[in-house]
Amino acid sequence: MSDTIFGKIIRKEIPADIVYEDDKSLAFKDISPQAPVHILVIPKKPIVRLSEATPEDHALMGHLLLIAKRVADQEGLSNGYRVVINNGVEGGQTVDHLHLHIMGGRQMTWPPG
Repeated sequence: MSDTIFGKIIRKEIPADIVYEDDKSLAFKDISPQAPVHILVIPKKPIVRLSEATPEDHALMGHLLLIAKRVADQEGLSNGYRVVINNGVEGGQTVDHLHLHIMGGRQMTWPPG
């Protein structure tokens, strides 16, 4: 895996508006928000995309979802929110580092795009 902007954020080489951090994950505000609240949750372990996660990543994947819930609660998204994982080019993934989008603060529509 080549280095990405997310790797640089994890190493604190570039700034980010971090809202949560632990030893396995980091959550920060998206620089191009698509909703009033738009936060990315990333694993500190470099996993390119969801389709490349392995059985050894089982606990980490669950951890990321629980962190998404924790951050949504922290951000006051009590009326609901959407969690999205884009996978690969056709899935709309633009950074080759697994990340979860938490979006809320407005009514979400379906289909998303």
